[in-house]
Amino acid sequence: MVGKDDILVSVGLPVRNGAGRMAGVVESVLAQDHAKLELVISDNASSDGTEDLCRSLAARDSRVVYHRNPVNVGMLNNFVNTLMLATGTYFRWVGDDDWLHPHCLSRALDIFTADDRLVLVTNEVEYAGEDGVPRIASYDGAALGSSDPVERFAEYLRLLTDDTLQIDPLYGTLRRESVLHIGRRNILREDEVYATKLALAGPWGHVPEVLARRIWKYENMSVLANRLDVPRWQAPFATLLQCREMLHWLAECDLTGQQRHRARLAVARMFMRRQQNSVTRRGRKVARIAREVAPSLHRAADAHRDPSDSHG
Repeated sequence: MVGKDDILVSVGLPVRNGAGRMAGVVESVLAQDHAKLELVISDNASSDGTEDLCRSLAARDSRVVYHRNPVNVGMLNNFVNTLMLATGTYFRWVGDDDWLHPHCLSRALDIFTADDRLVLVTNEVEYAGEDGVPRIASYDGAALGSSDPVERFAEYLRLLTDDTLQIDPLYGTLRRESVLHIGRRNILREDEVYATKLALAGPWGHVPEVLARRIWKYENMSVLANRLDVPRWQAPFATLLQCREMLHWLAECDLTGQQRHRARLAVARMFMRRQQNSVTRRGRKVARIAREVAPSLHRAADAHRDPSDSHG
């Protein structure tokens, strides 16, 4: 029987022009208390000093595996590259400005070894926002450990609709062989679609500790589309396209007719709630603009009022 300490864990670091950001996350990965690991860096045709830095890292530490794409293959394909290049039993992505707690991988392995059903183990994450105030992504994780794939699927959609930072499955630890077959397509909110596919693939475990730190900032859909090399026309229809992709995947999953019906209802509920939230946000924005503009309109009206209208 293979002991926990003998299990290889791969950490995938997709990067492009990250020479000035990478030092912290690389140091945190190589400082893990689970020694048997590989750090797979996929360099997406960087034009700065990323290649020189990565080759230097690989020369100094045999756990670093460096791959360079000769041309820019896009952000999503570069993420997938790290998973395909990895050889570990378990796998975790990191961003080039992330940080992992020294116990991050070992705590995940504790959960995996206690339950061989699991395809993913998440942990609490501290987000550093643009305002500098740290925020913890926290949830109890119980329903996502269910043996019912639709219960897991619906629970993830609920969490996603309530608060997108409540759970971060894309940056959890995966049982690599269990997810290699899961296809991905470059659309807006693809990370959320991928997470629903993980929920359908098997139960999740959770470590209720802050074991990672990530940088988070809001980007509108048009800006995000440009960064992900997605057609900008998709931006107004991001939720619709996301739901359509989920429905396509549900049609391919090994579900009973009743399970598929329940899952489709969960998608419909998420779509309606997001539409309602969108209407509410627009209403608040209009009200805010009205409050800001009203004093100026009143001053303009007073300035142009005809003195003969006064009855004093």
